[in-house]
Amino acid sequence: MPKDKTPQIKDDELYEKLRDEGNSKQKSARIANAAAKEGRSAVGKRGGKAGDYEDWTVPDLKARAREIGLRGYSKQRKDQLIESLRNS
Repeated sequence: MPKDKTPQIKDDELYEKLRDEGNSKQKSARIANAAAKEGRSAVGKRGGKAGDYEDWTVPDLKARAREIGLRGYSKQRKDQLIESLRNS
């Protein structure tokens, strides 16, 4: 494997496309690896089951941030939390 390749990324082409769109490394890797494992169409169909973050309470948003390993969320306002979660 070439040195510029990251061994944890299973679908390099999709990962690079997502990064070019402005997604974070973590989010791009998560999507690319899920797509490589289950197929791109299966990953696309799976999305959209959770409600809008705008409908969540701040404690629920903070719990989700903690769950996915975000840092620096404890002092964020609701709109900042939503932005952080969407871009993680």
